[in-house]
Amino acid sequence: MAGFGFSESQEMFRRQVRNFVQKEIAPDARLRSKQDSYPMNLIRRMGEMGLMGINQPEKYGGQPADWVTLGIGVEEVARGDFNLAIVPTLDAGFCLAFRLVPEDVQAEWLPRVISGEILASVATTEPGCGSDVGSMTTRAVRQGDYYILNGEKTSITVGMQSEACIVFAKTDPTKKARGVSAFLVPLNSPGVHRSRLPDMGCKPMGRCSIILDNVKVPVKYRMGEEGKGFYVVMGQFDLIRINLGLMALGAAQTSMEDAIGYAKQRTAFGSPLAKYEGISFKIAEHCTRIEAARLLCYRTLWLRDQGQNHTKESAMCKFLGPKVAVAAIHDALLVHGHIGYSEEFPIEQRLRDVIGWEMADGTAEIMKIVISRELMGREFLPY
Repeated sequence: MAGFGFSESQEMFRRQVRNFVQKEIAPDARLRSKQDSYPMNLIRRMGEMGLMGINQPEKYGGQPADWVTLGIGVEEVARGDFNLAIVPTLDAGFCLAFRLVPEDVQAEWLPRVISGEILASVATTEPGCGSDVGSMTTRAVRQGDYYILNGEKTSITVGMQSEACIVFAKTDPTKKARGVSAFLVPLNSPGVHRSRLPDMGCKPMGRCSIILDNVKVPVKYRMGEEGKGFYVVMGQFDLIRINLGLMALGAAQTSMEDAIGYAKQRTAFGSPLAKYEGISFKIAEHCTRIEAARLLCYRTLWLRDQGQNHTKESAMCKFLGPKVAVAAIHDALLVHGHIGYSEEFPIEQRLRDVIGWEMADGTAEIMKIVISRELMGREFLPY
């Protein structure tokens, strides 16, 4: 950001992405929301637009940019299709973690992810633990030049359609977070079994569970040093959480615009709904909260670009963005009345989708623990 606003190049990128979204993404978003997978031709088009290669190495197809630019791309895509916006969000975290593997492994996978040829995912959560990463039970045991992975992962976003996944597993079960390592696992590996989770929203994302049954992974597919996987998680989360907030706010902004348009044309008792303060004040309040949360997200991305600590602010983005968005979309639905409740309009779908973001990558309660820890000190943690 230059001064207090986007730079000229960031504004140009925003306009380019918005034009692309309006022409190629938004028109069929409602139809895609009912499907259980992404059309890969559209993912590849996003790759051609540079949406998956922001701030990634040019030699792998990325482009020099900053994290604020990534946020702009994510928000603009979410305004047109909330479900598609997770792709550049997850890919950024995936590529970030990939900087910890050897060059030949990077060359094997990163160009395919950045171009949109394939999708990738991250597997941290287990049936018995989510935010408590140190309590995971999935094991990785080294045998010569390989690790053997066993366990179950769940709530893996884009897991059904991914060709590769970053899997976190215990390499030293005597330790908690310090015993966790991260591995790249090709999902066509023998011993990998996937099953879809029947979610109320975000259907194209294909959230799933993965069973790992004696899955053999080369040592060179380990990300960083053994026992350092927890820190890979944290590095990803600080970035992903900001963009999850922007995703939710993008969907909320579009819903508010829909509500404004509807309130101007729909009449009741001889006047447009927009003339009634019960409607106009509600919209004014939500738009104010959306703008405040949005500024927090971009400031946090700016902090990251400056190399400054932003863990507290990232948790604030993840806590506040979905909370603000769910309330705004809910009221946008109510402004539309009974037609807003119908599947013929996109608002009910956005509400179901964004509710999921109140849990994704850490609940609001976990975010408040992170914020409190950063404000008061680790010695005051409740665990």
